[in-house]
Formats: sequence, C-alpha cells, structure tokens
Amino acid sequence: MFGYQIPRDYEEAMELDRKNGNTKWKEAIDLELKQIDDYQTFKDVGKAEINIKGQVMNAPEGYKKIRVHLVFAVKHDGRHKARLVADGHLTRNTTEGAYSGVVSLRSLRIVMFLSELNTLKLWGADIGNAYLEAYTEEKIFIVAGPEFGDRKGHILIISKALYGLRTSGARWHDRLFDVMRGMGFSPSKNDPDIWMRLSKDGEAYEYIAVYVDDLAIVAKDPAEICQILKDKFKFKLKGDGPLEYHLGCGYWRDPDGTLVADPKKYIQKMMGWYEQEFSEKPRKFKTPLEPGDHPEIDESPECSEENQSRYLTMIGQLQWLVALGRFDIFCATMTMSKFRPAPKEGQMSRLKRMYGYVLETRIAAIRFCTTKPNHDDIEIPQHDWMRTVYGNVKEIIPEGAPEPKGKYVVTTSYVDANLYHDVVTGKAVTAVLHLLNQTPIDWYSKKQNTVETATFGSEFSAARTATDQIVDLRNTLRYLGVPVRERSYLFGDNKSVVTNATIPTSVLSKRHHALSYHRVREAVASGFLLFQWIDGKNNPADILSKHWTFVSVFPMLKSLLLWREKTKDIKDAPTVSNKDKAN
Repeated sequence: MFGYQIPRDYEEAMELDRKNGNTKWKEAIDLELKQIDDYQTFKDVGKAEINIKGQVMNAPEGYKKIRVHLVFAVKHDGRHKARLVADGHLTRNTTEGAYSGVVSLRSLRIVMFLSELNTLKLWGADIGNAYLEAYTEEKIFIVAGPEFGDRKGHILIISKALYGLRTSGARWHDRLFDVMRGMGFSPSKNDPDIWMRLSKDGEAYEYIAVYVDDLAIVAKDPAEICQILKDKFKFKLKGDGPLEYHLGCGYWRDPDGTLVADPKKYIQKMMGWYEQEFSEKPRKFKTPLEPGDHPEIDESPECSEENQSRYLTMIGQLQWLVALGRFDIFCATMTMSKFRPAPKEGQMSRLKRMYGYVLETRIAAIRFCTTKPNHDDIEIPQHDWMRTVYGNVKEIIPEGAPEPKGKYVVTTSYVDANLYHDVVTGKAVTAVLHLLNQTPIDWYSKKQNTVETATFGSEFSAARTATDQIVDLRNTLRYLGVPVRERSYLFGDNKSVVTNATIPTSVLSKRHHALSYHRVREAVASGFLLFQWIDGKNNPADILSKHWTFVSVFPMLKSLLLWREKTKDIKDAPTVSNKDKAN
C-alpha cells in the first residue's frame, strides 16, 4: 500500500518494526489504543480465569465473549494507521436495524458542483474514532491480547460502538442524526446521507455529505460548522479545512480557478500494488482494450489460483476508479468483470493492459465547470400531442421537495447502444453520460437485459434507460433544493429512434419495443425532455458503449477528462502514430 508492506496482525507488525529499524507500527497501535481509552471504550473487570478448555470461568453474567483484531493501513501521506476492530460476526443477528448508509458518489459530485455554482465554500473533515462517539447496546467482552500491554489477559467489557460490531454503524448513525438535527440540518429525501439547511441569508442551501466519518461540507462558513462540531458536540475533527483529499480523490483548482477532482493518488496506490505483485510496471497503452475486442471468446488456459485472486483485486480497484470519475474505462471494466469467477490468462492480460492505459492517462480529471451549455441553436419542435394516447401529459413533480434556491441548472445527457457487444450472449450495451451544465456528473455502462436483433431495438432500450435516469436526476436536484430548467436535453446518434420518439404520428412497429417506445415518447410529450440527434463521432456516450480507438474519441476525452494546464487553454492532441491508431 503506497509502497509499504502491510502487516496482518500484531506480531507481524512488531516484526516489521524490527526489520525496518523503527517503531512506526508500534506507535500507530499505541495511538489507536490511547484514543480508544480516551473514549472509555472498555471497562476492565480484572484478570480472566481460563480453564483448560479455554473457557472464561469468571465471565460477566449475561455477556458473550468475542475477539478483536488489528487492521493496518498506510495513508496517502505516509502515515501508518492501526484500527482495533471487533469480530462482530461472533455475536447474534439483531432484528433491529444494524447498518447505516453512506453518501453516493453521484450525490457527492452534485453537492460539490453546487458549491461552485452558488459560490459556496467546500471543506472536508474527518471525525476521529467516529463510532466511539456512540454507546453500544450489545452485551459483549473480550480477553485482552498482548497489544494491550499491562492489561493482557484481563476481561474488558465493551461499552462503546467499537468498529466491527454488528450494530455500531446504526448507533453512529443515530448519534450523527441527533447532531445534524441540532445544527438545523435535515436529510435529503433522495439521499439521506446528504444533510441540508437554508443558509442564513436565504440565498442557497448548505450541505454536509457524510461517508461514515468523512464529511464534505458545502456552506457559506464551513469553519463555523466545524467549530460547533468541536465545541458543542465534542467531536475530534481531523483535517478540517478546504477540501484537498476525499475518498481517493484529490481536489485543487486550475489556473482559471475551476475546481478539479483527480484520482492520481489512488492511481499511484494501484500502480504500487501492481509493481509489488508483478515485479514490473504496466506497459502503457492508448486505449483500455483493443478496439472491437471480444474477451468473451478467449480460449486461453484458466488463470492460476494466485492470478484469480489478483484478478478480483484488480477488478475491484478499477471499479472504484470508475466511481471516482474515470468513466473512460467503464465499458472495459464492465466487460471484464463478467469473468471474475474463472478468469483466463488472456483476460488477465487484458486487465494488465487496462492498468497500462490508466498509467498512460493518469492526468485525467473532472472539472466542475458551471458555465451553462449553449443550446440556443437547437430548434424546439412544436408538435401537438393532444390527439395521441398521451393527451395533455405533464411532468410529475415530486411532493415534499424544498423551495428551490440558488442558480438554475441545465441537465444534458448522451445515450448510445452497442449491438452484439457480447457475441456469446448476443446482448448489447447501454451507455449514458449525464452532465450538469458542463460538468460530467454521472455515467452508466451495462449490458441490456434482453437480446435485440437490430440496432433500432437496442437504441430504443438505451433511450428508455436514459429517460428514467434523467427523471431521477431531475428529482434528485429538486430534493436538494436546486432550481431545474423546464427542459432536459438528451442526445442520441440513431436517427430512426429519435424520429420515432419525437414525432406524434410515428407508429410502433414491433410490440416488444412498446415499453421503451411509450416511456420515451411520453417524456417527450410532457415537454421536460428534448430528444435530439447527434452525429456518432460527436457522441461522448460512445466512450461508455464500446472498445474504441484513441483517434476516434480523443477530441471528446480531451474536453471531458484529458487536459493540461488552464481549462480554457486545452492543448492539442499529441501526434498520433500508426501504432497508436492501431491501439
């Protein structure tokens, strides 16, 4: 991890310290246990009396014995970290709620976009030992191990919501709920891990996005919020200040002042793992996979057991990288994920190629550009839908949404389908890219549930998916108190589908397309969706639907992800050789 060897237990941690000639892991363990003691997590009831069968003879009545273990990690800045975790699987299942959610990364990107749109400040903060802020309701104890020093062999009753217990997540959620309510925040109905309140001047909403103990704060005065958390609620905040690193992404501003999110440090972690596993750096490539590749027909031998384990790890890392913003590898990652149960050597080679592509394009980043897109040249069709089955249909506005505040937002989406993406199953792929103003905010790449024999059917199915997602995105914004323009824009590169979806007199030719046909047409008839044709070479959804060539998508990638220096001064594409064109 970040070039460091990670111990598996206390004994190995001490051995690594001896080999390295330092006490970094010992210091991390001591710090963790000191913080746990500061929260009065354990109640020491004396030395355990253990019989020859390993049973604790003087166990507290009504309490169950469990174990704890240490989990080790190295942070992006080189800090060594130890976490004491309870073996909660040894306790009984509870009939009450045991878990709590985390903010979706889409919602997180949305509130960051809103911070830029409404000129709010973006801060981050980490609540130290968050779970220990809450009490546990479980009756459990441990017998202390050697990491506890003088308390080794003592019975320690657990009184706080220690990490690893079945109900600790829920207890921390309850505690945080009371704190947020106490500061005037309410959970969003669309994502309950987004807390919101109206700013003091009433001009916009302020937000706190919660991912367990990591906070992203969007507010007029986030410093005041952090101070209240410290002074009134006694939270121990770490790293509170302008957001610089959050959930694997770095945040900074380009010379134009535009907020930028890049996962370079996470990519460094990926490459460090790769070099440790394969004893070499990945070979660089210009594309994630070969253009038109079909890994499903690979006939190479199955991977060894060791490579099967590596394959699972690599897919997990790539999936998280997609979630962090690298939608350019989404289609390839989705394709390769299918082979996780029994990957072949040829498929492992493809994953290595993907790592090489990520290394080559490690500068990729998302810019939170709030400039509204210029759709002025788009002609709004004036069709009469009254004499169709849809009649005077209107967009359904969700009830209970807060009063809109702040600046208006325009949503623009691109859709595409790739017929026979999988030649074994015959399934096509649906791809959708959503933007708020000019910021990529959400992306989708998935095989369709049904097999289509023609492009028309697969494209209409994709348009239906895009329509459903646009409805969800508009309602998400409304529940966040965002003013949404009356019309969303959807662009697709199949003229037949666009024509059939937007002309009232068009007819349904195949009955099995009925659900997609009527879903899209009703949205168009209601007036909130404007479905327009776009040339395929200009459709960025192609990045998410197929295995492309570098030359074909670079003009789109250049403006969406791959850029240098100033936002308004994107450099020209590098010289492309014949070899690059092939890759």
